Amino acid sequence: MFRTAVEHAKKHPGLIPQFFFICLGMGGASLYLMRLARGPHVTWNKTSNPEPWNKLDPTYQYKFVAITTDYKNLKKDGPEF
Repeated sequence: MFRTAVEHAKKHPGLIPQFFFICLGMGGASLYLMRLARGPHVTWNKTSNPEPWNKLDPTYQYKFVAITTDYKNLKKDGPEF
């Protein structure tokens, strides 16, 4: 499949940017899915740590981008489990 793409790119050089941006988008989507799979709200092994979100610090930044929330000054409101 890779060989076919290279042959097409040699015959039609206008396809090279398209191949580049498709690969860039697929790579970015894969990295984002890996980031989501390793997040604090995902449990892969329920026997060793059934509730991993309870062990996080209240200053942990959950969101990818938080514009108005300052996580450094947050205090824990709930009880300790």
